[in-house]
Amino acid sequence: MKTATMIIILISLLIATSGLSQTAEQPGRGLTSQKYTISGYIRSSETGEALTGATVIIKELNKGAMANAYGFYSITLPEGKHSVQYSYMGRISKTQDIELTDNISNNVELEQASLVIAEVQITGEASNKNIKAPEMSVIKISPKDVISIPVIFGEQDILKTIQLMPGVASSGEGNSGFYVRGGGADQNLIILDEAPIYSSSHLLGFFSVFNSDAIKDMEFYKGNAPANYGGRLSSVLDIQMKEGNAKKVSASGGIGLIASRLTVEAPIVKDKGSFIISGRRTYADIFLPLWKDPAAKNTKLYFYDFNAKANYKINDKNRIFLSGYFGRDVFRMSDLIGFNWGNKTATLRWNHIFGNKLFLNSSLIYSDYNYGIGYNVGEVLEVTSGIKDYNLKEDFQYYINAKNTLNFGFNTIYHTFRPGELNSENEEFYNSLIIDKKHTAESAVYISHKFDISDRFKLNYGLRYSNCAVLGPDTLHTYNDNDDITSTTSYKRGEIIQDYGILEPRVTLNYIVNNQMSVKMSYARNAQYLHLLSNSTVSLPTDIWISSSKIVKPQIADQVALGFFRNFKDNMFESSIEVYYKNFQNQIDYQNGAEIILNENVESQLVFGRGRAYGAELFIKKRTGDLTGWIGYTLSRTERSINEIDKGAWYPVKHDRTHDVSIVLMYDLSAR
Repeated sequence: MKTATMIIILISLLIATSGLSQTAEQPGRGLTSQKYTISGYIRSSETGEALTGATVIIKELNKGAMANAYGFYSITLPEGKHSVQYSYMGRISKTQDIELTDNISNNVELEQASLVIAEVQITGEASNKNIKAPEMSVIKISPKDVISIPVIFGEQDILKTIQLMPGVASSGEGNSGFYVRGGGADQNLIILDEAPIYSSSHLLGFFSVFNSDAIKDMEFYKGNAPANYGGRLSSVLDIQMKEGNAKKVSASGGIGLIASRLTVEAPIVKDKGSFIISGRRTYADIFLPLWKDPAAKNTKLYFYDFNAKANYKINDKNRIFLSGYFGRDVFRMSDLIGFNWGNKTATLRWNHIFGNKLFLNSSLIYSDYNYGIGYNVGEVLEVTSGIKDYNLKEDFQYYINAKNTLNFGFNTIYHTFRPGELNSENEEFYNSLIIDKKHTAESAVYISHKFDISDRFKLNYGLRYSNCAVLGPDTLHTYNDNDDITSTTSYKRGEIIQDYGILEPRVTLNYIVNNQMSVKMSYARNAQYLHLLSNSTVSLPTDIWISSSKIVKPQIADQVALGFFRNFKDNMFESSIEVYYKNFQNQIDYQNGAEIILNENVESQLVFGRGRAYGAELFIKKRTGDLTGWIGYTLSRTERSINEIDKGAWYPVKHDRTHDVSIVLMYDLSAR
């Protein structure tokens, strides 16, 4: 009741604040000045794809708006004639004179700029969003940027690009796992069209599961993510798939050293709906039968990805999307050992516009990750494990006016954990073992407010309340200091075993010194109810996901950050320096000789304590010209203190890295 009251009070304050700022927005025009709203979608003229982040500028009023992830924008202006400019990087800006006497819907398509025009346009209208936006510790990369980054075997990889940014450390050469500002590999939320990806790697980490041909946009948050994101402590990687070409049929593909890929896009109904299908598969196993070794002929080694998405415009206020991802790794060495793992996801979304200011995205999400290992030790044994989710999300965006945007919503996730099964072909030699499934309901409600206090001060703040209910059926044990079971309690199906609720405030303040310089500060609290158990130094597919419980408390992280941002030469160069401090609660480590796999009493193998991470990140980037690239440097320290380890003394974690330097340079020899 106390938490609900606080949320109601916060919503009331946000609405009151935004209402006051709306009244005072146009001094000199009078309180009775009539206002109207322009809203619509901004899309590509070639494919009909939504242009996420496209800008709408009214220069004479010094006001603007930005399109959301679906290309929708809404801006409220005084009655009268306005010159409205629509822009997107790499596309020809479009300016329209609009006589505003009523609310209007105005959909806009922007053309791709030619190579010559693009150079002039990017140089003359280079974005300084990194200076003005009330957000920090955010990285935005498009697939076009990824193409130029050299990676192993020539396979384009978004995760490899992420690892070249300051504050992000890779978990090993060629590995797609990563650590962000001292957090563990399991503390990164990776979502594809809103569906969580629990294992993001192929070939034990050499490649990621993301086929760049099917990816439209990507946003990466290092700690202070908007309030609609939650469930992880350290970062959010939000990846969106392409929607498909709504204008014409098109196909693309490529043949690589180890994999080939093919993508097909086409309209369902021209300008109303489209679909995309994209597949990728390695083919090293095709050549194995050519070897003379009989063992090689019976060996399988490959992975595949399959992405599909369709969308359809019902009318100007309703659009539906259906997307899915299916990927798997398969490895089998003769009849001795077999290994496979993979993800399956599906997302059904409905976009609806209420009036011209309120945008709703409703999502039904399914995610399933599992792995299996088979052994032939005279008898065939198979070990399996996995996690499955069902998720309902409701996300609202309310465009109050040009200076106020309200975001609010809720989501609820039903997790089913399969800790492990051992199936034996012959029970006379090995007994089968099935560890009972675990069930958890994780839910959250959030609200956030973007508020331009003045031309210099911009504020983005919000509150998220998350809850985790551990559900039966289950049998719980308590343990003494020798890990012996001292008591056992059984719970019925649907009975609440343990319930946690945590408030997660977030705030970012931006002070704009001038068009080339700003200072930002942020604070964020994040809670995590899922935990990955691993004895290795890198994240492997065989690691086990478990839920918070009576013994395993939710992990909590509080992060404060301060940043200075400076651009040079008409935004050709951008630079920043950020310092941060992060405090961790309820961190997990392991007893000596801990047994993780197929252990019904795995909680007895864990120890708990606190952690801290702090550091500084320097970033310098050249954005335009034939020579582009960046330099990133991170100075950091990550430590833990656990009473059962070295009597509680602080010790560096396995992924602690004091110095990390990345240098990326790209030179365009010609248009091709």
